[in-house]
Amino acid sequence: MKILRYLLLSIAALACSSVAQAQANTTSPYSMFGYGILNDYATSAQRAMGGVGYAMNGGRQINVMNPASYAAIDSLTFLWDAGIDVSILQAKEGDKKASSTGGGIDYITMQFPLSKKMGASIGLLPYSSVGYEIAAEIDNGSEARAGGGGLNLLYAGAAYNPFKGLSLGVNVGYLFGTNIYDNYIYSTSTTLFERIIQVRSWDIKIGALYTLNLNKKNKVSIGATFTPKKSLHGQTWGAYYDMTNDSRVDTIGFQTLKNNNYTPLSLGVGLSYEYDKKILAEVDLTYQKWKDAPFAKVEGLDNNGGELTFDNRWKVAGGLQYTPRQRGGFFRRVNYRLGAYYNHDYVNVSGNNVREYGVTCGFGLPAPGSKTVINLGFEYKHRASAPVKYIVEDYFNITLSVNFNQMWFWQNKIN
Repeated sequence: MKILRYLLLSIAALACSSVAQAQANTTSPYSMFGYGILNDYATSAQRAMGGVGYAMNGGRQINVMNPASYAAIDSLTFLWDAGIDVSILQAKEGDKKASSTGGGIDYITMQFPLSKKMGASIGLLPYSSVGYEIAAEIDNGSEARAGGGGLNLLYAGAAYNPFKGLSLGVNVGYLFGTNIYDNYIYSTSTTLFERIIQVRSWDIKIGALYTLNLNKKNKVSIGATFTPKKSLHGQTWGAYYDMTNDSRVDTIGFQTLKNNNYTPLSLGVGLSYEYDKKILAEVDLTYQKWKDAPFAKVEGLDNNGGELTFDNRWKVAGGLQYTPRQRGGFFRRVNYRLGAYYNHDYVNVSGNNVREYGVTCGFGLPAPGSKTVINLGFEYKHRASAPVKYIVEDYFNITLSVNFNQMWFWQNKIN
């Protein structure tokens, strides 16, 4: 009955949240390439620590980055975490400058126990996001590019603790969404060339976590995740519109994504150290073999990118959390967080790879009278292509989430 109650509540919450798509609105010109800006499934608390999580195994925060972490949940606890994101962008190309803002719902996740040694999670996460507007002068007219959309992951996962210290887990997900890339040409007439990528596919991630208690106050954890290379399912096509006469002229290059578009083999490893439940430090490495993941072009369109190729993506991240005391006054129970990361992205345009680095900080604010935590995070991010800097972007992101921690099945006895 416990499992059924959890499942029904989870499905109801996800049905309500699916309208919002659990996806923040991106405002980056670099999102016009490939599938857009990728997401690593970090929660607001994890983003404040630089986006680490492969070796995080506390049981009080949902950690979708490694599904093996679900086994750490207490047998009476239910966790629910929802996050929003606000992003302020300052972009520069030569002497031209522009600014914009974006944001929205970032993710919605839930975690609950299945038995004493098993835990499960279900949620809706952004896999990638697209959002940009660019204008330029061309011969005898002007050009404008705009795009929007993104891919989302609806997942369900479970983890098992076969013996003390070790947990194994898996996430199985449904990957869905639509990306739209528009190219307007304004001359003697107005023409729109449009590409649509519609994904309806599946996803799987396998994780393992091992924790070694060195003594009463010190413990070390190592975690790893694996996602295999797989073909995407869905379809892509182009369309040509004569906007002057308000008519659609033709559909161009319709094709299925299967065996033409792939998501890559992905690996994640992390090492964490915890002291006396006060200090938590972690270092993570992410590697994704995008060079082996073809991205089919639609014949008759420039595919919004010219000479677009994929590079292998890798990311290094480090984070620190300090909690003065588990019990006591408000400020003693606050989680203080810091982090940093460097990301060598998967997009390469005309031999120029996109790279970014960022620094983060944040707080986990305890709610009065409960284990619920309000997570507030701040992030500065710098993104540019190299060696030629086409567009330089500087971001300031604010993240906010509420991590509800409730003992749903505890019943007080009345004598």
